[in-house]
Amino acid sequence: MLEGEKILVTGPTSQVAFPIVRELAKSNQVLGLARFSKPEDVARVEAVGVEPLRADLADGALEVVPEDVSLVLNFAVVKSGDFAYDLAANAEGVGHLMARCLRARAFVHCSSAAVYEGGGHTARREIDPLGNNHRFMFPTYSIAKIAAESMVRFGARHWNLPSVIARLSVPYGDNGGWPWFHLMMMKGGVEIPLHPDAPNTYNLLHEDDYLAHLPRLVELADVPAVTLNWGGDAVSIENWCAYLGELTGLEPKFRSGDDTIGSLELDLSRMHELLGETQVRWKDGLRRLVEARNPELLKG
Repeated sequence: MLEGEKILVTGPTSQVAFPIVRELAKSNQVLGLARFSKPEDVARVEAVGVEPLRADLADGALEVVPEDVSLVLNFAVVKSGDFAYDLAANAEGVGHLMARCLRARAFVHCSSAAVYEGGGHTARREIDPLGNNHRFMFPTYSIAKIAAESMVRFGARHWNLPSVIARLSVPYGDNGGWPWFHLMMMKGGVEIPLHPDAPNTYNLLHEDDYLAHLPRLVELADVPAVTLNWGGDAVSIENWCAYLGELTGLEPKFRSGDDTIGSLELDLSRMHELLGETQVRWKDGLRRLVEARNPELLKG
């Protein structure tokens, strides 16, 4: 892992970023930037050695951020549904952040597979068309993520700030993730929505793997910004829920409808070339998730 760096991480309490700040704080000075509207979130990051910085990326007032950070890891995301606010926080906020951290040696921006045009079962490459495929679940999300990517590309060129854009698929691990929400729905007898164009396939990326990728992501940062897909094993919701059922004895109940996102598999050829293969296989990762979060649900 990275050592001896002064690292700014946005969104440090999120499901994706918290395992990152917890690990990085062992051998780096880590600053966690968020709105911190809940006092327990401040206590949570402080408990793992992270210094909390309170700010809202939407208003651009980032005086609390030291100008001498060596790395920026941007995991912040806002999905309020208000287009004006979400674009200000997710896109303009990236610009404010880059302008504040011009002495950083790398700017790592976590984007999303949600930027791709939806439909079909062809694995998306980095050069494929973009679109608003998450509109049924989060109306502002895809558009705000696309806008944020554009801001990163502009900022990298304008300020000569080496940057990398990683389009994340479905992260999961001991800290939760989409499969865990499905497990909770199974526990509660709630129907899990599926798009009728089955199977509904995504790329599960375990937290162990995205932690292992971080140092290489930092080294990939360049001008112009580098863009790559970021994911792991291609698995359908149908299959991972069935396996969670095998582990727990709970039966998934599905509801088919057009009011959810469809299959969105990524072509990981470029990622494998630049970052390497992932190590945690999806069944092992899901078993570990249940063991960590809900061991009482495991059969036997």
